[in-house]
Amino acid sequence: MSKAKVSDLPPLPAHFPYLIKAMDQYYGVASNFVYEPIIKKDKAPEGKKENKKLRILITTFWDYHVIGGLQNYIATLKAGLERIGHEVDVFSPDLFPKESTKEIYSEVKRYFKQFFQERYGYVSKGILSNISNLSIYKMMLMDLNLSKYDIIHAQDRFTCNVVGTIKGASQKPILFTPHGFMTHTKLKFNLIEKGSIEEQYFSTIDGQAIKNADQLIILCDAFRPILKTLGAKDKRMSTVYTGIDFEVKKSQNEQNKIIITCVSRLRPRKGHKYLFEALSLLKDDLYNVEVWVVGDGEMREELEKQIRELKLKNVSFLGSRNDIPKLLRQSDIFVQPTISDTLPISIIEAMFAGQAILATNVGGIPEIIQDNDTGLIIEPANPKQLAEKLLLLVQNQLLRITLSKQAKNFADEHLTVTNMVKEIDKIYQSLL
Repeated sequence: MSKAKVSDLPPLPAHFPYLIKAMDQYYGVASNFVYEPIIKKDKAPEGKKENKKLRILITTFWDYHVIGGLQNYIATLKAGLERIGHEVDVFSPDLFPKESTKEIYSEVKRYFKQFFQERYGYVSKGILSNISNLSIYKMMLMDLNLSKYDIIHAQDRFTCNVVGTIKGASQKPILFTPHGFMTHTKLKFNLIEKGSIEEQYFSTIDGQAIKNADQLIILCDAFRPILKTLGAKDKRMSTVYTGIDFEVKKSQNEQNKIIITCVSRLRPRKGHKYLFEALSLLKDDLYNVEVWVVGDGEMREELEKQIRELKLKNVSFLGSRNDIPKLLRQSDIFVQPTISDTLPISIIEAMFAGQAILATNVGGIPEIIQDNDTGLIIEPANPKQLAEKLLLLVQNQLLRITLSKQAKNFADEHLTVTNMVKEIDKIYQSLL
């Protein structure tokens, strides 16, 4: 990033006038901020044309060179698009050394803190941090020659807000793929208070991302009703399921035991505690069963304590692993007890690995795990139902084999990288 100083830039609130205007409205302050919204026009239908080789910019507000579902999605999409001849760059904040942005970030943060204090008499820490980071991120993007790209594909609401305010980007086709339910989830889990200034601010960001995007590429249909409340139209939303390259050949279980595997971060919303409550109801029926819990997170200590209290001696915490294919090769049943999710990659991996899958009816999971077809579906936070379905899988080998084969067939047909890239490329070409 160039050595920009706050004093060299237009007044910082003018970078995101719609956010300041929304906050003014919340506090009842007469607003002098004017924002001309981008009006997205529908393209006229054209005849068949040759697919172009494109130069594509994939952008994210989050660090790219870390391990996570978003990062894996971007890396997979980039590689797939390059395989069919496109040129793809990824832009993220960690491209710049943190030391180079630290000084100007402090200056930007001081500026906004004073601005909010004088204008509203109150400073929200969450908003202060976000709008400061948005400003730094915009400065980074403004250093790029965005006009050289044919397509800009934003992977989060913050990026989609920023690119829509930069002249070189706003004239290009902008696509937006949300990887979570945004403010909707924050409210659901009481991470922000209903009716608060934080809700006003972040909901405005959600809505503006929708306005800025020429097309939304969504990971599952579960996004549609939420995005519609923000102003999205069906004709501007395309569902493209995540595709992965994940080939696992089942091996013979040498221990002659049934292995149950759960792969996910140890977070409250992942529902591990309900799995353990279910297992405690089945103690006498699980003499030949082992349970592998794969992943780490802030809930680990609490969950290990729960295991001790329930006296579940057949549960092992394996921590974070980089050999998931090997573990799934030895596994028989995959359980995902999440109480809130979009479409976990771990379930797609389990489908390719030929697992009998038991998952909850949340997010986009029931779009790919149809009950009694490609797996079994239960209601979230229901340990009794989870125990009943788990016991059914443990005791019925034929059912396990049938469900696992049908899950693998579905994944081979719908959840490959080739299929995902083909569909996304088709959307890109339609916007040119």
